[in-house]
Amino acid sequence: MFDKFFPDKYVASTYVIDFEELYKKGYRGVIFDIDNTLVPHGAPADERAKKLFAKLKSLGFHCCLISNNQEPRVKMFNQDIQVDYVYNAHKPSTKNYKKAMEMMGTNQKNTLFIGDQLFTDVWGAKRTGIANILVKPIHPKEEIQIVLKRYLEKIVLYFYKRSLKQ
Repeated sequence: MFDKFFPDKYVASTYVIDFEELYKKGYRGVIFDIDNTLVPHGAPADERAKKLFAKLKSLGFHCCLISNNQEPRVKMFNQDIQVDYVYNAHKPSTKNYKKAMEMMGTNQKNTLFIGDQLFTDVWGAKRTGIANILVKPIHPKEEIQIVLKRYLEKIVLYFYKRSLKQ
C-alpha cells in the first residue's frame, strides 16, 4: 500500500553518498532538490555544497537542480554552483524531471534523483522511472505544509524500514 512511496535508498545526508561508486555503476546525471537536501530552507550555497558540485563535475556528472520554489530562490542558490536548474517544478509531476534529464542529456537509466521529501521528491522520481535517494532533512525549520506532510512521511517510513527487515 505504501510501497509506491518507498525510496530506493534512504541515507542520513546528501553529503555521505558515495558518488564515485554511483559513477562506476553508470550514473551520469544527478537531479537535486535544494531546500533541506543541500542546505537549510532558504539558505545560499555553503562551502559544503560548493565542494560537492565541484567534485561531481570533476567526476563527470551532469547536475540539475529541480525545485518547487520560484526562480529568485533557485537562482540565488545556483549563483556559486552554476548547474542547470528548473524552478516552479510542480513536483511530483513528472514533466520537469524529464526536462531536467533533457537539459543534462541523460535518461531514466543513468539519472539519479536526491531529495528530502517522500510525497514530492521521491514519488515524482519514482513516477518518472528514475533511481532515487531520500535524505534526512538538514534542518527542522520548515513551512507549515511541509511540517504536516512530515507526519505522514513518518508513517510511510515506518513501513519502509519494516520492509527492509523482512
